[in-house]
Amino acid sequence: MKRALVIVMLLALLAPLGGASAKRIAVPQFDHVVVIVIENKARKDVIGNPDAPYFNALATKYVTLPRYGGIAHPSLPNYIALVSGGTQGIHDDCTSCIVSAKNLADSLERAHLTWKSYAEGLPHRGFTGATAGLYAKRHVPFLYFRDIVSKPTRLRRVVPLSEFGRDLRADRLPSFAFVTPNVCHDMHDCSVRTGDRWLRGFVGPLLRSPAMANGVVFVVADEPRFSSPANAPVPALAVGPLVVPHSYYGPATSHYGLLRTIEDAWGLPRLGRSARAKPIAAIWR
Repeated sequence: MKRALVIVMLLALLAPLGGASAKRIAVPQFDHVVVIVIENKARKDVIGNPDAPYFNALATKYVTLPRYGGIAHPSLPNYIALVSGGTQGIHDDCTSCIVSAKNLADSLERAHLTWKSYAEGLPHRGFTGATAGLYAKRHVPFLYFRDIVSKPTRLRRVVPLSEFGRDLRADRLPSFAFVTPNVCHDMHDCSVRTGDRWLRGFVGPLLRSPAMANGVVFVVADEPRFSSPANAPVPALAVGPLVVPHSYYGPATSHYGLLRTIEDAWGLPRLGRSARAKPIAAIWR
């Protein structure tokens, strides 16, 4: 009888520890998170489309997020929401607007983590112009936050995409990398096939890099087509060695859920509506 009582007491003491441990590993503590955003595509535009063989190969091999939806129309509010937990009053694709709000870059720096925003076609570090060739500012959210653009050292973390390969080879990839293809390669102005070929050329070498052994790549569309509700499913993947292969994440999620996942991975404060979102969990090894 005494022995049974001792066993029961030990189990009672260990149970909370097990629960705490389970919560801690709901999302791994990544070394690197890379987020790649494509443009204006409904899930059915890409998933199952023979013009997107690489995207679909990734979907088969890794994890799909079939109920991942956007936040709003048009593009910019979605980008702002993904890195701040809200649209911050932005309702269009403005290029001179600016917001004073806490954002993911703030949280990362306070936690002594690094970040960069890599944009294809950006003329030079810290460029704040609206467009340049196939580059579009409206797809680079960190350029809309006052506490970033007002500080040259922070603004210089918005860099041309050409720096990404050099950083990867030199083992200088930041903790968080936001990757913006140009308006052709993101499937906005060009075909799904063109965007898929770009994705193969970019993601293939990235996944082969030792730097991503404890990292993850999220590939998501900012929003579905205008003919669909803003929260309609968009193509979305979690890719890398840490995800359970050949699987999917069933619950509905969005840019807020992705932000919450990044925050939980590194123990960052929850920004805006990410506090009410659930992290993308149960897909990790």
